[in-house]
Amino acid sequence: MNPSAHINHHAVLRARVALLGSEKPPIAERVAAYRVLAQVSPLAYLPLLAVALCKYARREFADRPDIALALHTESVVAARRMCALEPERVELLVHSLTLYGEQLVRMDRQEEVRTVEKELADLLQADQR
Repeated sequence: MNPSAHINHHAVLRARVALLGSEKPPIAERVAAYRVLAQVSPLAYLPLLAVALCKYARREFADRPDIALALHTESVVAARRMCALEPERVELLVHSLTLYGEQLVRMDRQEEVRTVEKELADLLQADQR
């Protein structure tokens, strides 16, 4: 089956229009647009989505740790989905994991913090090779 059969072309068009407006849309609108566009152009929009999700979590949901954690988790997933050949992948994944780990610390989820720290150490060690 053709993968484009599952894409809502109207949603893609609305997302592109939202991002191309004369003013920069609010972070919530950018996140929504990047979520849609990452489905059709992952190489172009996954990095933007990962960064926007981190900003969205910090700016809008600092007082809602459960939502902030979900957004940071989504950011990490987006960064992991980036192509391994993408030069900024490791840097973006480290950034997303760091903010995810900081949110876990704020929520006192130490076991998960250790897992994130191990993944960060492994990433940095592999990147130095």
